[in-house]
Amino acid sequence: MTFQRFTNTNSIFGYIILFFCFNVIAQDRITGNLFATRSETIAKNGMVATSHPLASQIGVEILKSGGNAIDAAIAANAAIGLMEPTGNGIGGDLFALVWIEKDKKLYGLNASGRSPRNLTLNYFKENEYEKIPSYGALSISVPGCVDGWFELHEKFGKIKIEEILAPAIDYANNGFPVTELVSYYMNLSSRFYSSYPNYKETYLINGKSPKKGQIFKNPYLAKTLSIISKKGRKGFYEGEIAEKISEAVVSQGGFISIEDLKNHKSEWIEPVSTNYRGYDIWELPPNGQGIAALQILNILEGYDIKAMGFGSAEYIHHFVEAKKIAFADRAKYYSDMKFNDIPIKYLISKEYSDDRRQEINPKRSARKVSAANIENGDTIYLTTADSDGNMVSLIQSNYRGMGSGIVPQELGFMLQNRGELFSLEENHFNVYEPLKRPFHTIIPAFITKNSKPLISFGLMGGAMQPQGHAQIVINLVDFGMNLQEAGDAPRIRHSSEQQPTGGTMLDGGEISLESGFNYNEIRKLMKYGHKVNYSLGSFGGYQAIKYDDELGVYFGASESRKDGNAIGY
Repeated sequence: MTFQRFTNTNSIFGYIILFFCFNVIAQDRITGNLFATRSETIAKNGMVATSHPLASQIGVEILKSGGNAIDAAIAANAAIGLMEPTGNGIGGDLFALVWIEKDKKLYGLNASGRSPRNLTLNYFKENEYEKIPSYGALSISVPGCVDGWFELHEKFGKIKIEEILAPAIDYANNGFPVTELVSYYMNLSSRFYSSYPNYKETYLINGKSPKKGQIFKNPYLAKTLSIISKKGRKGFYEGEIAEKISEAVVSQGGFISIEDLKNHKSEWIEPVSTNYRGYDIWELPPNGQGIAALQILNILEGYDIKAMGFGSAEYIHHFVEAKKIAFADRAKYYSDMKFNDIPIKYLISKEYSDDRRQEINPKRSARKVSAANIENGDTIYLTTADSDGNMVSLIQSNYRGMGSGIVPQELGFMLQNRGELFSLEENHFNVYEPLKRPFHTIIPAFITKNSKPLISFGLMGGAMQPQGHAQIVINLVDFGMNLQEAGDAPRIRHSSEQQPTGGTMLDGGEISLESGFNYNEIRKLMKYGHKVNYSLGSFGGYQAIKYDDELGVYFGASESRKDGNAIGY
């Protein structure tokens, strides 16, 4: 329902609805902003923040038993793959930013998979595909998560992988109570995926989706994780598991081969950054969309955001206009850098943002935004920190909730459908090619100040992610919110009908707002020419850990939009 429809009603009932949509808050807090759901978690020795309480607990137990932040991140990720299959799992991909205190350095890992070597663009043309299907075997790229675990562990891990995966294996065998939000999404998913082979046997209980509090077991996944813990990376990408993955894909019309799986390899890459008012904001370069957050921040740095005020029409308008510019570039350029010469340094430069900022009309919504003219050749997020000062920012996903629908027989997980994000448009940066990584939405983030680690954070949710990253930074830096408030604050989400394969935003799109924004400011936005909607979801899920060097403690935050929490010790 749009705000325009609200404003066209003369009934007192309509105004009552508006009041509750935009003014309902939690019980007044004695400290902090009214929209904050809780205080930050504070601890000295270590911190784990995830979207599932049991996974957070597992991460802390790993830290207490001698593991480091890297071990805890892998253990928590394995647990969430079991406990929140609606957002991630070992059939998907992984990206991470890792601060290693002894090296005083931030490392970046791209553990996303590539397209099948035996599938070509001509196949899609010959079969008259206008786009790659959202679901099914043609949407599948090689799952990179497990290889990502072993890259992280071999480079920085402290305890054995058997110890790290043991908690998830135990819960998979013996069961765990399903949380409220996961139950809700599994019920929605079952209506769609139940027609796919092996889905019911893996994810349903007596033919029905698990209810809140019901004990759910996944013995197939327990067996798969046990093989991985004993045989390592080869246990997943070679042998019985690889054979079952390839068989499931090929039997349903896809092309992932045993050779594709065996040859997969993650890549350590250099993170990129921009400085926003004295803070260095770090993202990973494409094939992900992280630099969109940096582009948005660069443009907005030229305005006095603090003076505009949080929730003001002026702030929301300028934020959305900056987002439109960044996302026009995202649609055109963001892709596998092995296949393209992408002008990353220029796109995130202050010079470029100064030029693009001139396109923003302070009182009018842009109806069409073009990408730069440059001459040149759904998800889980978690973060961990340990007593040595190491911090991990990790994001992992299947895409479109649970993924492609393809569930290999008796393996306990669904394969991702990231391949859908390839373009079928020839000469596009993100056009489909064999052994190419598709454009990716999942992105971890990190903030340093004066070359010291400050905040590891992320926000899941498709195209919401870079918008959310920028809003988190602005909430912290410009509006002075604490770590918990920065995530709980009501969010802005701008969307366009343009698919992520075009080079231009075809229209001004629309703004979706959470409850908590003042209706007088919303009316101003509509006068600027924005189409504004009230939305109940898709605003992401935020986790964060901050290190206070002066106090020598960690602050943890986990928002109320998910079931999770931050736990420290």
